[in-house]
Amino acid sequence: MQLFRQLGLDRVHLAARVTADWRDLATTRPETIASLTLVCPTGLDATPLGALTSRVLVLTGDQGTPAEAISKAMAAHPEASIITLNDYYGHPRADLLTDRAEDIGAAMLAFLARMDQLHAVKPVSLPAQEGELDGISYRIQGAGAPLVLLPLGLAASQWEPLLPRLSAQYCTLTLGGAILGSVASLEARGRSTGYLGVVRNLIAEIHLHPGETILDVGCGSGVLDRWLARHTGGAHRITAVDIHRTLLREAAALATKEGLAEHIEFREGNAEVLPFGDNSFDVTMSATVMELLDAERMLREMVRVTRPGGRVGVVVRAIDMQSFVNVPVRAELKMKIAALPNGLAGARGCADGSLYQRFRNAGLQDVQMLPQLATYAGARAHAADERIEAALSPAELAEWHTAVTQAEAEGTFFIAPPFHCVVGTVPLAGRP
Repeated sequence: MQLFRQLGLDRVHLAARVTADWRDLATTRPETIASLTLVCPTGLDATPLGALTSRVLVLTGDQGTPAEAISKAMAAHPEASIITLNDYYGHPRADLLTDRAEDIGAAMLAFLARMDQLHAVKPVSLPAQEGELDGISYRIQGAGAPLVLLPLGLAASQWEPLLPRLSAQYCTLTLGGAILGSVASLEARGRSTGYLGVVRNLIAEIHLHPGETILDVGCGSGVLDRWLARHTGGAHRITAVDIHRTLLREAAALATKEGLAEHIEFREGNAEVLPFGDNSFDVTMSATVMELLDAERMLREMVRVTRPGGRVGVVVRAIDMQSFVNVPVRAELKMKIAALPNGLAGARGCADGSLYQRFRNAGLQDVQMLPQLATYAGARAHAADERIEAALSPAELAEWHTAVTQAEAEGTFFIAPPFHCVVGTVPLAGRP
């Protein structure tokens, strides 16, 4: 709201993917939102929509768990507009606007035109500029009714493919920064004691030696790279790659802010075709990336760029293990919640115990297998809570909310999702 006030905006169109980015505004200042477009949300708590429902457009694919969750969440909101992208799986890393720019653009512009007619929004003409306020970066383009574009999660291209078209009719404000979108989520998870404990165990099993070079594949916001640089006292040169340019930009800024830029080099790169020669690193690692990519290609590339005698370490979410949920609900409901999968797996991804056999098939030696739970409490537990709520019936949801409130009052509420972790060594002589 401070940014809106500074720019003289009292009512805006909003477009987003991540619930946490718009929830507070929708709850506390719904009159500020002329319309809300949700582009392939991977999880959706529809409760904050409230009186906004008639001003909401939800775009969703027709495949996979996200589509099912959205259909269920919006069933109680028939006033909302829902458009289905046929033959599309809008998983968390899907590059939405590279994949379906024409469909999404046409649907958005038609919806916005209708909302402009029903809910007059004052056109503005702001100078094209970039800036930052309270941790939120912004870029202003075009003129017309203000259209605020919040981050599209882990979509690599973000709004770029559609931005010229939107800016031709609206004054677009593209927002980013460490407190929004996937950056905020990755930072919160990477700082949580439970998840960091999983990574600590992986690093301990890798047995780092001073001066060894490290490659992090799919670094995201760089939160683990910064932790590793601090944890090792800067004893290693860390190279971190990601295909997501926006995340890389935020990662570099955060490393600079924390005085760690000299220890970490961020580079754009595809995990399935790494931009490095053979035998380039002593250690190659990756955390929660392999689930939605081609696991075989990614692992083959990680082995290729690792020197003989070097180690390869991977963490993936485990959809074949149960979570532990410390909430006083009926045994039947607790079992249902515990059995919910921890995340998603793509058609060629890996999010199960096959990870261990994959390492052996890749010719890695001394394979150490480390299935683990990561304990999330407080705000991080509530972030995991969204996928639980999407799977419950109204009666189960009421029981869940009551139980969570009780557990929080007693200081015992936590959720512990499962992960598969593995470390293997590249043979000294000959490769698979």
